[in-house]
Amino acid sequence: MSTSTLGHKRKAEDNNFDAEALDQPRKLPAIGNGATARPLAASRSALNRPTATTGPAAKQLSGPQRLTRPEPPKLSTSAPRRTTRATSAPPKQPASSTGLLRPPGRVISGSRVASGHGLQTKEFRDLQNQVASIESTQLANAEKLAQTMDAERAKVAELEANHRALSLELANAKSLELDKRRELVSASDEIEKLRMKHAKEIMELEMDVKSKAREARELADELRLAKSDLERERDTVSNLKATLSHQSTSHITLNAQINALQAQKAAMRMQLDAVMTTSSDKTLDLETAHRRILDLEQDARESEMVRRKLHNMIQELKGNIRVFCRVRPVLTSDLSPSSSFTAERGREADISFPDKRDHKEIVVSSSSSSAMGSERKEIYNFGFDRVFAPESTQAEVFEEISLLAQSCVDGYNVCIFAYGQTGSGKSFTMEGGSTESTTGMIPRAVNQVFNAADDLKSKGWEYKMDGQFLEIYNETINDLLGKGEFDKKKHEIKHDKSGTRVTDANVMPLPSPASVTSLLRVANSRRTVAATLMNERSSRSHSVFTLRISGTNTHTGESCEGSLNLVDLAGSERLNSKLSALGDVIAALGEKGEKGEKHIPYRNSKLTYLLQNSLSGNSKTLMILNLSPLAAHLNESLCSLRFATKVNNTMIGTAKKQIRGSS
Repeated sequence: MSTSTLGHKRKAEDNNFDAEALDQPRKLPAIGNGATARPLAASRSALNRPTATTGPAAKQLSGPQRLTRPEPPKLSTSAPRRTTRATSAPPKQPASSTGLLRPPGRVISGSRVASGHGLQTKEFRDLQNQVASIESTQLANAEKLAQTMDAERAKVAELEANHRALSLELANAKSLELDKRRELVSASDEIEKLRMKHAKEIMELEMDVKSKAREARELADELRLAKSDLERERDTVSNLKATLSHQSTSHITLNAQINALQAQKAAMRMQLDAVMTTSSDKTLDLETAHRRILDLEQDARESEMVRRKLHNMIQELKGNIRVFCRVRPVLTSDLSPSSSFTAERGREADISFPDKRDHKEIVVSSSSSSAMGSERKEIYNFGFDRVFAPESTQAEVFEEISLLAQSCVDGYNVCIFAYGQTGSGKSFTMEGGSTESTTGMIPRAVNQVFNAADDLKSKGWEYKMDGQFLEIYNETINDLLGKGEFDKKKHEIKHDKSGTRVTDANVMPLPSPASVTSLLRVANSRRTVAATLMNERSSRSHSVFTLRISGTNTHTGESCEGSLNLVDLAGSERLNSKLSALGDVIAALGEKGEKGEKHIPYRNSKLTYLLQNSLSGNSKTLMILNLSPLAAHLNESLCSLRFATKVNNTMIGTAKKQIRGSS
């Protein structure tokens, strides 16, 4: 155990001893009235205090506090004598030196009291002297103890200072040891790196030695092969010399043969020159004939274009709505068991095309049973501006309407709308399929317009094109290029001198044909499509695509504005009554042509009011009638053919070119 610990323990024991001594009460002798005064006994607190000691026991005491000397009680020497016994409880008498007290109430004589009082005073003085001696001894012991404690505290402080110094030296030694260990580890790592580097260098040197040995072996092999080749070449040279000497005699013979062959070659060349002269003449004649054929084909194409232009001019002068009829082919879905018409599924209607040259007639035959059971056959003949058989392609159909697309660039309003029952191929005709060969009329017409505009750039024309795509569904106009919900925003149709416009409809600029493709993709994703009796994905709404074209000639200052309306009408079957207003307008236009002025009910439907300018004579209008080839759809096909004939005979007036001169 350290000296500091022993010092703290001694100090704690001394403090506990002093506290216990101070807690003990000091007892004084009780002095009764009239009792004989006796000397005071030593107090318990004074007797309990340890006496002065020396040696190890004195070191365990710490810092005794000084005691105040109690004053002795004052004794009265002139206490009155009692001659009678007290009636109350006797007072407590202090014990004598022998520990015995006289019983109270007894009469004591004066001499005995005086002698007893003197004796007590002497004993009291002796006791006081003893107490004073004890206290002085205690004071001396306390001073010695204090000196001893001070010496011990000095030793403890010195030991603590030595302990701190040793701790500091130990910390410094540990820090130095850690530094040495780090240096040792670092040196070990460096030695290990050097060892690994040395081993790697040794390995590389051994690999170099092996490589050099391998190269030496390869060079020795090459040298051996070179010597073998040299010997073989020497043998070859010897053989060649022998052969050369043998061939020298043959050379003379060959020279003679060469001279003879050269003479034959000269003769053959003369014959070849004669043949080449004849062949050149024949080639010239063939090229002349080929150019003639190309010229004739070009003349034929130009004549066909002139014929078409003249035909268009005649139709424009007549003012009729031109009508094309197209019969779609039988599809795989028509033969599937899921078809609704199970009785006549897959059976084609009796449709023929007798006009093989101009392709303007279509004949529909139908048979029915009378009430008597006899079969009755009916034949219907219809004639239109152009009839397309089921095998006709999209390119062939567009070839007939390409001039109308050209008219847009020239400043005319053009309207092309597809009519027919649901499932007859209207959407395929107008929008087309996913391949290039099945591209519809809308993208083909737009491409034609862009190509025509590019061709006119060399003549100073610059064009700007905008696109708009609307849907009319349940007499509500929806913007297929918008982002809001359908049937929520109200759109109004406005007619003015600049043309027809729809309020709050998005009009997108079309810088290239590719932008039209993305526009159609957005519109198709929003168009309302539902299932009907004819087709599971048949459209129940009208879609109207409008391409507005404005051009300016920088050379002449002339400007023109045109529009191309491509309309995909809803299904014409009798279950769809939304096209009745279109029939009323067509009928009124026909009566107007015969009787003069007549009110045209354009406002009866949103469709006819939107197409008012296209039907009133201010536009070049074309209707493409689409027919289904199935016998199950024959009745609807006959209704469509009759309506198309009525439209084809309706006169709407001559289209006007919208051109403004330079300002």
